[in-house]
Amino acid sequence: MRKHLATLALVGLLLSGCAGSAAEPDADAGAPVQGGSLTWAVETEPITFNPHQYAQAKARLLVWNSFEALLTHDDKGGYLPWLAKSWDVSADGLTYTFKLREGVTFHDGEKFDAAAVKANLDQLLVSGYAPGVASTQLKNYQDAKVVDAGTIEVHLKKPDVLILDFFASPQGAQVSPKSLKSPDLKAGGPDVVGTGPFILDRYTKGQEVHYKKNPAYQWAPENAGHQGPAYLDEITYRFLKESSVRIGALTSGQVDVVEGVPATEQELVKGDPNLTFSKQLNSGTAYSYYFNQTRAPFDDLRVRKAFRDAVDVDALLQGVYRGTATRAWSIVSPSSQFYDATLEKTYGNNPANANKLLDEAGWATKDAEGFRTKDGKRLTARIFLSAPFVRDKRDILAQAVQAAVKQSAGIDLQVKVVDQGTATDALNKGDFEVFDNSRADTDAGAALTLILPKGAPINRHGFTSPEIDEQVAQAQATQDTAKRKELYLKLQQTVVADNATLLPLYAPQDQIAAQKKVGGLKFEPTAGVPGSAYNVWIGK
Repeated sequence: MRKHLATLALVGLLLSGCAGSAAEPDADAGAPVQGGSLTWAVETEPITFNPHQYAQAKARLLVWNSFEALLTHDDKGGYLPWLAKSWDVSADGLTYTFKLREGVTFHDGEKFDAAAVKANLDQLLVSGYAPGVASTQLKNYQDAKVVDAGTIEVHLKKPDVLILDFFASPQGAQVSPKSLKSPDLKAGGPDVVGTGPFILDRYTKGQEVHYKKNPAYQWAPENAGHQGPAYLDEITYRFLKESSVRIGALTSGQVDVVEGVPATEQELVKGDPNLTFSKQLNSGTAYSYYFNQTRAPFDDLRVRKAFRDAVDVDALLQGVYRGTATRAWSIVSPSSQFYDATLEKTYGNNPANANKLLDEAGWATKDAEGFRTKDGKRLTARIFLSAPFVRDKRDILAQAVQAAVKQSAGIDLQVKVVDQGTATDALNKGDFEVFDNSRADTDAGAALTLILPKGAPINRHGFTSPEIDEQVAQAQATQDTAKRKELYLKLQQTVVADNATLLPLYAPQDQIAAQKKVGGLKFEPTAGVPGSAYNVWIGK
């Protein structure tokens, strides 16, 4: 007996008749217009254009231009059909059966069918290709069976409700079987193609990437805004890391859209009658500092709590982001349905307690520079910020935290902004005391499975327990949302309140500013990150 999960979504699709729907007129840009070229300045250049290798939240809007997944999310965190038109799950939760759309083709002419889905799953399990995906999102995956061209069965080793989140994620996006044999597969680019509304046809490293319309496109999900090919003929994304350069390009008319509008520029943008501005919180996890508990000094709970109490996070966020940042109190983003609000105002901004705890931990003396010492060794902690992942002025925020912990508690936080290879090497060797992280996963539970269990790819903090592993596993196995929330609330109490595994800082958000002639800009439902350019147009 099977439990049908897609019924409501499919009924809604049929009743709405959205196969012929069109986008609503925009208050500033007017009704949707076919044609035109658009230039969009982005903060982050992708490390790769292969969706299976996706790791940068800021690159997500590019992924969905040319690649698509079996499912997508609605605005409540549920699922809607995309390249799959329906799906069922068996009563024991071990078999997911996907019925696929007919008539879908990849940019290279290859047919999208069950064999293509299986080829993608097989590739994700190839040793060394996408180890993070294989060990987490697909850890309960057993195999896939092609029933017929339009039907594929996915078999699991144990029940895993997050498998649907995988099939709605960039890592679960469908790559042409021909592309899977490309020598450029890992890096992606013009030779690695999907089924999306745009075709990546030109990439100039360090400068820009160019997409052209896919004229054959006819398979957008029901919440995409319209059906049929994209409105724009082409779109160029320029890589402008410096925020002042991005905003200058927008106000001078050199670009039509920018993402990543810093606090220092938001009032300027809002006050310009020729521009529009919007923002939205990301889902997933908060941007946090995690303490490495496998080595001194953060193997001592008192030192971890002291570090947190030495920081007035509200004051730092006000100084760096001028009131535009949302304070985080938990590992989970406050925009998530699983967020534990009882953690708010339960720690932090208590220098007296920070110093008391450090005295108790034996860091009771200070050197000539005012840093605490024990047995002649300075209380030092290093954080390595990987340059390709630095966004939202996180380097400036790190300097503010550095100053705060020195002034309040005599802690020497050394901030090192380095290339990706150096940062990865330090993390792999465990040669660090603090690491930073945030996740834009639509389902916060997906992020927690990457960070909390023993052996998880982002469990660099070293805190593990059988209870945590069991709670994560239970939440991943049950389809009862209330039960999942109960388990995730317990997890947050354990890692934030009891163990002081991390210092949550802020809930990441994305901002979009544009010329008023640009219509159809939006954020991904639930995820809160900028959407693709599929529904975007340039008004007359």
